[in-house]
Amino acid sequence: MSSAAPSPTPARRLPLAGVLRVGRPSDIWFKPALSVVVAVGVPNLTLLALGRLDLAMYTMAGSLCALYAHNLPYAARARALAWVVLGMLGAVAVALVTASLTSSAVVLVAVGALLAAAQKALCDATRIGPPGPVIFAFISSASLFAPQTLGQVPGHLALATAAGAWAWLVGMAPGLVRPHGPERRATARALNAAAAYAEMFVETSASAAESAETSATASAGRDRARAAGAAAVHAAWQSLFATGARSESRRALERLVVRAEIALAAPAETDPGRLRSWARDLRGTGPVPSVEPASVADELLGVEAERAAGRRPLADRLGPLLPLALRTALGCALAGYVSLALGVGRPYWAIVTAASLYQANITLTWSRGVQRVVGNLVGVLLFAAVAPLAHLGPAALVLCCLAFNFGAEALISRNYWLGSICVTPMALLITEFTGFQRPGELMTDRIVDTVVGALVGFAAAVVVTNRRAGDRIENALDTVERAREHTARLIAAERPGPGALEAARRGLASALVELRATADAAAGEWWQRAVPTERVLLAERTGHRTLATAVRRQGLHVLEGKRA
Repeated sequence: MSSAAPSPTPARRLPLAGVLRVGRPSDIWFKPALSVVVAVGVPNLTLLALGRLDLAMYTMAGSLCALYAHNLPYAARARALAWVVLGMLGAVAVALVTASLTSSAVVLVAVGALLAAAQKALCDATRIGPPGPVIFAFISSASLFAPQTLGQVPGHLALATAAGAWAWLVGMAPGLVRPHGPERRATARALNAAAAYAEMFVETSASAAESAETSATASAGRDRARAAGAAAVHAAWQSLFATGARSESRRALERLVVRAEIALAAPAETDPGRLRSWARDLRGTGPVPSVEPASVADELLGVEAERAAGRRPLADRLGPLLPLALRTALGCALAGYVSLALGVGRPYWAIVTAASLYQANITLTWSRGVQRVVGNLVGVLLFAAVAPLAHLGPAALVLCCLAFNFGAEALISRNYWLGSICVTPMALLITEFTGFQRPGELMTDRIVDTVVGALVGFAAAVVVTNRRAGDRIENALDTVERAREHTARLIAAERPGPGALEAARRGLASALVELRATADAAAGEWWQRAVPTERVLLAERTGHRTLATAVRRQGLHVLEGKRA
């Protein structure tokens, strides 16, 4: 290796094509959509009946927790939702106490920015998933600017706690009907991803010999499909690990995930149709498709894989996220202060806009900024059209908010800007729970804060560089190489210990998934060491070849349907 220091990666061209492209909806889009309507609707309608709709902001803090953890198995969901509710209550408590102690907008903006940075780091470190830190930032920032006395704080926190408990029950309720739904969906995704890779492998292998350019394109496409398949399989195992005891249903799902792994190792000998058929059967409520164990080692998969998948301590996971937390703190603070300087009455909207931008790298942050601005501007126009209806009375106001809650979750998985079209009028209507306001003033403030938050937030992302991205790639490469060498030694051993090869294979698969995620994040970052693309590709290809060899060494056989 050369001892010369690698040159920094120059600023890349920011993409515009495809940023607003509408994709397919999430396969469970209706679950968070219906959950949030029930979780928000019951408290709000209760307050409406009591004539205290002005307290709805505090119940919303707990109700919106129902948006989280819909992909998690119910045993893990119960824990995750409890932590989400506790985290929300902690953030609201800090915001309300701060608001009761000071009315200085400068201090309030600073606290809001620090809360947003902490929420960003914790959500990314725990990988809680969508909607991530945005809901936390929205609630805590709005709470900072709500008139408050110290004596009111306990009562308002009690409302948030009651709504949070209700949101927990709403999130757990589907488990009564379909207790294994999340892990079944994760297994189905793994089977479909493996089938897609097998199909692409066969299609591109036939054309790869035509020319060097065609071969390179085909190889790159296969690499992407294989990485997607490996990530889906890894996610399926993680879902199964979180289910607790190994029931017969879980054992059947494990055998299906093993089949997906075998397909990734031997795509040419795989029957994609069989994999897709099993995936379709998992979508309903019928029994899990029964398949024969792939080998006598199959019964050891769950225990050994779970042992190999231990999570790092939270402090270790927070370290690499420091640049993103600094970006969030700086961007949110500056956005709030610019909004104050412009005389906008609700600087927390600028804080939330900036907080919503920050993704894994600058390129993704830019894309999110474009989506946020477009969605908010269209959403303001939608608010102008709906405001006369919402102003017919408090009941109409509540029903409009519920409709926008549903619409936001129904659309946001297709593209963030579509969801923002509904989020924007919903946020504007929430401010009117304490009393109807002039639509023109609300719309102007929202537009100004959106533009300020997006511009200042992105500028902060450019200023705060993520120099650790290069270190993370080097660490991920080292981890893959160590895992590959360990697996190779066990493959060569005459009699590896019981479960040792399976545990090593699982560790290598996990390391490869982490390497791909790290490389993708670093590829969109600015002003850092050049990404070692060739080393990453080489490590991935040799790693996957070792995985395939391990599958054959374990005696795991391919699908008989291909030969039938």
